[in-house]
Amino acid sequence: MKKLILIAIAITLSYAVNAQIKTPAPSPFSKIEQKVGLTDVTLEYSRPSMRGRTIFGGLVPFGKIWRTGANANTKITFSEDVMVGDKTLKAGSYAIFTIPQVDKWEVVFYTETGGGAPKELDMEKVAAKVTAEVYPLGMDIQSFTMSFDDVTSNSAVIGILWEQSYVGVKFNVPTDNTVMASIDKALGGPGFGDYYAAASYYYGEGKDINKAKEWIDKAMSMTETPRFWQLRQQSLIYAKAGDKEGAIKAAKASLAAAEEAGNADYVKMNKESIAEWMQ
Repeated sequence: MKKLILIAIAITLSYAVNAQIKTPAPSPFSKIEQKVGLTDVTLEYSRPSMRGRTIFGGLVPFGKIWRTGANANTKITFSEDVMVGDKTLKAGSYAIFTIPQVDKWEVVFYTETGGGAPKELDMEKVAAKVTAEVYPLGMDIQSFTMSFDDVTSNSAVIGILWEQSYVGVKFNVPTDNTVMASIDKALGGPGFGDYYAAASYYYGEGKDINKAKEWIDKAMSMTETPRFWQLRQQSLIYAKAGDKEGAIKAAKASLAAAEEAGNADYVKMNKESIAEWMQ
């Protein structure tokens, strides 16, 4: 008997030693990272494939909680507090569960990230729940896909694509509050970089353009040799503020600096802007 046991152990060990063949996972893991404004967002999920199957209403039943992918729960992590719908999600990680229907989905951000999708939601663990419209794609997306779409300084959309369906969930990040607080703190006695950054932010976000003009002038007064891209930004701020004469002057300075640096893109942009503003 002892000999038989030893033989069995030897056979088992032999299989374990020889089982070295690696095969791809049927639903491979994916991890995507995105900076949205000043917030770091990480999405981790697994990607099952259609393989000739009907997905929604078939493999994924309508009206039931789905883990939104395969294997472990899909997980999203935010480095700062964000807004989903009218709910604030505190910085941290959340499971994303969905309840698909034909023309709309319920998308749930759940505080418990481990385990599988629950049969019923514990509402105390639901940090946010929103309804999202289903958009038909007119083509098959063979592998389940998630993405960050329509990324701006203040928001992005979590895209969910599979079969012929696209569902998007928007979230907002506190970029403007953070930047405004840093501007208020920094502009008591900053250098060139702070004034330039503040002016560029105000210009890009459509804020007080006259304040942006004041700050870009302050920045330029702090450097003897502004670079061509900095002069280009000054010209754009002036133009938006309605000062075409100042815009043309700054653009000509940027053009000369860009020609000296051999930057054809800025040469082209400045020539086009000068022609436009001189009309």
